[in-house]
Amino acid sequence: MKRAFNNSVKIADDFDLEKIRISGQCFRIKLQPDGVYRFIKGSDVLDMRASVPGVYDISCSDEEFADIWHDYFDLDRSYEAVREAIDAADSYMTAAAESGKGIRILKQEPWECLISFIISQRKNIPAIMAAVDSVCRAAGKEIGSTGEYEFPDAARMLEFSDEQWKGFKLGYREAYIRRTVMDAPDMYSMAGLTDEELLERLTAMYGVGIKVASCTALFAYSRVDLAPVDVWIKRVFDEQYGGEDVLSGRKNAGILQQYLFYHARTTK
Repeated sequence: MKRAFNNSVKIADDFDLEKIRISGQCFRIKLQPDGVYRFIKGSDVLDMRASVPGVYDISCSDEEFADIWHDYFDLDRSYEAVREAIDAADSYMTAAAESGKGIRILKQEPWECLISFIISQRKNIPAIMAAVDSVCRAAGKEIGSTGEYEFPDAARMLEFSDEQWKGFKLGYREAYIRRTVMDAPDMYSMAGLTDEELLERLTAMYGVGIKVASCTALFAYSRVDLAPVDVWIKRVFDEQYGGEDVLSGRKNAGILQQYLFYHARTTK
């Protein structure tokens, strides 16, 4: 269902709706046929479209944008400054940052982010999106008249029958998610942990390896100094840096990882 655009917001820093959508960090951003981008966070839905350079039409009030979406889009951080801090001698990283200019790290709901990245293992993005959407529609609460659904909490997911679980087509990931649902970790209590403690707590969960843990830490807890390393990033290390992990221990490594990931996937 279309929503009215009664407001607009100015964003002076790097911000590109399409690059954010295809950056691989969130599986419920929807591009509508009319060019409107839809974001879902908990029980809130935002429709957004580019207006004039640096101005975006939004389907919410100033107060709602400030309370919910400002942090979601990490708007207190200067991504321009992150790009400008890259050593010019690193030609590949510089090119990747220019290519990925406009990507921002979204601050997603921790439970949804964790389950989504467990689902994502060895699945392509359309399949991940379909699986996440089917889980939401199976047990999530409808969000007003938007036609969208909240991501269900562990208690609601515990009510899924064996037949419903099979219908999600999760493969071997089903066992991991069902165990995680049974253990029902308190995701919000982890917000105060250090990066190391957070990764330790996440990887202690059944079926959660360092890649899923790093994705959850970065995309749900805004731990921008942590960089998930997948096959794309590993390939960049091998082909561009002689196998060296050039992100480990680096400030804003998670943001740089997004630039490298986007650049590797969208350029030859």
